[in-house]
Amino acid sequence: MNNHHGLISGADRPRVTLRGPAELADALPYVLGYHPSDSIVMVALHGSRGAFGGRVRLGIPRAPAEWPAVARQLARCLIEGSAQRGHQPDGVALFLCRDPGAGETGRAVMERLRPLSHALRTACGALDVPVYESLCLSGGRFWSYCCPDPRCCPPEGSPSAVAGTSVMAAAAAYAGVTVSGSPRALEERLMPWTGPGARAQERALDRAAAELIPRILAGEGRARVGEETLALARSVMARLAAASGPSRPSPDPARADAADDALLTQDEAATLILGLQSRTTRDRAAEWMEGPEGEPALRLWRALSRRCVGSYAEHAAAPLTLAGWVAWSTGDQPAARVALGLALSRDPGYVFAVLLHQACNAGLDVEAVRQVLRTERESRAPAPGASGESR
Repeated sequence: MNNHHGLISGADRPRVTLRGPAELADALPYVLGYHPSDSIVMVALHGSRGAFGGRVRLGIPRAPAEWPAVARQLARCLIEGSAQRGHQPDGVALFLCRDPGAGETGRAVMERLRPLSHALRTACGALDVPVYESLCLSGGRFWSYCCPDPRCCPPEGSPSAVAGTSVMAAAAAYAGVTVSGSPRALEERLMPWTGPGARAQERALDRAAAELIPRILAGEGRARVGEETLALARSVMARLAAASGPSRPSPDPARADAADDALLTQDEAATLILGLQSRTTRDRAAEWMEGPEGEPALRLWRALSRRCVGSYAEHAAAPLTLAGWVAWSTGDQPAARVALGLALSRDPGYVFAVLLHQACNAGLDVEAVRQVLRTERESRAPAPGASGESR
């Protein structure tokens, strides 16, 4: 299989040709920007040489009964979404990534996931787009579900390339493309608290709900709660920004998150989480997406995602979506996809997350979305000489 890789492109960057399943398997972390684990990954291929296009990733459902429905949903998301943007794929590359469990072999994982590969290939075929290659990556080896030739795809699988030794690794290093850790490591920064801290945070959420919900339902109080939420968020963002000078090297993520958590009280977090359930307030908060606002906003949304504990787990859809949006806007697509995927796991019908997830996976230009939000922000700016709140 010869495919041109679409991630490393442009006049000043090399064009990489991938030959066969081995090089395709090695390319996956560079396509996504991280090492996937426990994942279904589908990549659209375009033209006679299979240039990489849009991609989707989803955690592998634990229940095999869910696989056919998930396969149809993912195929539609990738293929129909690409077609709506004028780029109907000519084919699809499919990857199933799962590490072996205790006492399990990679080959056993491959066989267990074979029905999932079949469901995905069938779903793509039903939309008149073939799957050119379907690979299982497990335990440092890979298998092809499409190639019957044991000379290149032996039953025991083939070893994955040693990190940094492949043509793709060399091209990525030349182009400045980096690979992050696994989605699991990125997810850990967004997962809800557990233990005594979580119980105290849930009590704070209960208090905030009792105070804010009657005001919101009163009608006239809704706008006031929104302004209070935004004002508090700005205050916390200023606190976060002041705590880390621009010249300070990036600390360990876990330590950085713990430091941010210490700067946000439980009552503040509860008030912000409840206030962001308003679509209008959330959309206003999404305008903090770039420049000096982007970094503290992202830290705040991550911190709030960790505070959506217990019975308030679904409330995390708002801060998770905002975290995904700011990550995408500031150039971290892997973190954006993880955050938006978690938002959809909390609330599959959360429209803002659905739209951003599709756009990010399809490789749309983020600047178009930023410009819409800039226009909204400018439309509320006070006229020259008028008094008003600075935004």
